[in-house]
Amino acid sequence: MELQEILSKCDHTLLAQTATWAEIKAICDDGMKYRTASVCIPASFVKQAKEYVGEKLPICTVIGFPNGYDTTAAKCFMASDAVDNGADEVDMVINIGWAKEGKFDAVRDEIAAVKAACKGKLLKVIIETCLLTDEEKIALCKAVSDSGADYIKTSTGFSKAGATFADVALFAQHVAPHVKIKAAGGISSLEDAEKFIQLGASRLGTSRIVKLAKAMEAGKEAGNDGSY
Repeated sequence: MELQEILSKCDHTLLAQTATWAEIKAICDDGMKYRTASVCIPASFVKQAKEYVGEKLPICTVIGFPNGYDTTAAKCFMASDAVDNGADEVDMVINIGWAKEGKFDAVRDEIAAVKAACKGKLLKVIIETCLLTDEEKIALCKAVSDSGADYIKTSTGFSKAGATFADVALFAQHVAPHVKIKAAGGISSLEDAEKFIQLGASRLGTSRIVKLAKAMEAGKEAGNDGSY
């Protein structure tokens, strides 16, 4: 798989609590240069980032992040506010406690409410797979499918583990055809990125792939072929 094809599926991500505008601006520059799918950044930077990149790069942000236990009204406000500030895509965290209680209809209804608050923009739904059983993951595939959301996403990257090949394969078996898959958290190599894509992921949440692309460029300048 060509490097650019992998980059085109990456949400180039910086969600550290300590992120500064200089760092956000730098990943926006990287996103435009390497033609990533988007940059995924904290909501407080969305307006500034959108003014900076214009229509050159989609801006993604996160809501209810990373724990998911905000009220539905709060999540809807966050989604609407993000879109009003220029977000093209929103990644939300489900109420994981509801999922553990088997309240999958409530999870579905909350996602549907947030989707409506996104005003036509893309909604990706983070279910935090490392905290769930396979049975809960399968039930959430149905909830996400029935909610009207656009993507199901494995992980925040802030819990005890990130994306696994098994979880992406499980999603691919159980989501409706209109629901795409995003793998996120711990994707650290081009080989792993390619395997996630082959298993069914349309998006990858990571900052590592751009860093690897930069390293390959540096290798070429040093006389290496830059292949992987």
